[in-house]
Amino acid sequence: MKPMNHVLLGAGGLRASAQGLGCMGMSHGYGAPDDAESVRVLLRALELGVTFWDTADIYGRGSNERLLSRVLAERRSEITLASKFGLLPGDAKTNTFAVRGDAAYVASACDASLDRLGVETIDLYYMHRVDLTVPIEETVGAMSLLVKAGKVRYLGLSEVTASELRRAHATHPIAAVQSEWSLWSRDVEESVVPACRELQVGFVPYAPLGRGFLTGQLPAPDALEAADIRRAQPRLQPDVIEHNRKLLAEVAAVATSIGVTAAQVALAWVHTRAAVWDIGVVPIPGTKRLDYLEQNVEALGVTLPPAALRRLDELAPQALGARHPQMALTSAGGRA
Repeated sequence: MKPMNHVLLGAGGLRASAQGLGCMGMSHGYGAPDDAESVRVLLRALELGVTFWDTADIYGRGSNERLLSRVLAERRSEITLASKFGLLPGDAKTNTFAVRGDAAYVASACDASLDRLGVETIDLYYMHRVDLTVPIEETVGAMSLLVKAGKVRYLGLSEVTASELRRAHATHPIAAVQSEWSLWSRDVEESVVPACRELQVGFVPYAPLGRGFLTGQLPAPDALEAADIRRAQPRLQPDVIEHNRKLLAEVAAVATSIGVTAAQVALAWVHTRAAVWDIGVVPIPGTKRLDYLEQNVEALGVTLPPAALRRLDELAPQALGARHPQMALTSAGGRA
């Protein structure tokens, strides 16, 4: 494989491998964890140059950060580390999550993540969700104090609107926005991505493989483990899944025509968005399997012909179902 290229996220100099690794599924949401295998994936990622790693304090209720600490202990200097705060576990039965963005919590959450990760500094620290009871300027102002203290190098936002991004960026420079962006989830291109281009903010697409669906390898939802959150994905429900599989057939047809996998087509498409929008784009496909990790990295060498791009660009408007289950977000701070 060719050496990994790097991408600048934002105007402040944050350098990340051109493709990152979403670590959530190693500890949260996608079935039973296998920490030993996940560590092997993390070490292989370093060999392949995939050094931009994404986690969050809510993944496995802190266990994902502790998992990464096993590798960070010896290899910290090789890794660009991103974590998130602000989304707290709530009631699983009602899909309710608490959000907290007050200044006191920002400081305590960062300290807790640093302790679990076993590091002194987090390279990119995201607000996971906006606490609508706290002005975003207050939250980002508190995050900026972490930068001054040397606990964080750069700031990021996850799942924000263009307006929220502008207000946050005016408080302290934002290096990257993270949100879902894929062949069948392109709503961020309406206003958020243009705002990123305007402000010179990078973009980190999560779920670039449609939570595994766009690979063509995802089992039927009822065949997934009981704890797998994808069983509740709106686009995988019985009333829409057959329609959405027709879209997957289009991806598979493109893959066959150029001799690659459907997953590699989906990732290659996301990588093309950097040139289209003239911003730094670093997708973070998640996996806990070595073979999928290696296939994902090979997508960096895939060139999609213009005709294939036109064919793929037509898919997103045809997808049925919301891109994720409706979450009820409540404030966990003192302002609710």
